[in-house]
Amino acid sequence: MPESRKLAVVRVRGRTGVKGDLNDTMRLLGLTRVNHCVVVDASPQTLGMIESCKDYITWGEINKETLAALVEKRGMLEGDKRITDAYLKACGFSSFGDFAGKVVSGDAKRGALKMKRVFRLHPPRKGHKSTKKAYPYGALGNRGAEINELIKRMM
Repeated sequence: MPESRKLAVVRVRGRTGVKGDLNDTMRLLGLTRVNHCVVVDASPQTLGMIESCKDYITWGEINKETLAALVEKRGMLEGDKRITDAYLKACGFSSFGDFAGKVVSGDAKRGALKMKRVFRLHPPRKGHKSTKKAYPYGALGNRGAEINELIKRMM
């Protein structure tokens, strides 16, 4: 399979003052609350949705190590149950790193584990520079590979 890029998208700003169509777009992305994170494919449709919400979210390309740590620490199954090694082995993956590697390379889908789409994160340690300015002066917009550092601060 061709390698598909995976983007981590984190909601930085809240609901107050958000127009209805932007609120609907963020709801479709799965970002209903502040500090929620989703991992999506970098398709043209998704990039268009992300671009329209750029004043409320930050995003970047997630790597295998960060995705593995995110699934291990913050991944939840239906019924708010944690993902265990035994469950991974039952689904055909040897470890969290193996699952993350296959998802990033495009060989497996996130839905293979039947886990929830949203990762609920803490506010970042040492905070955001500003929630109203674009990156690198603030928290909003495209971070590129720096999103991995932000997610590690939020786990």
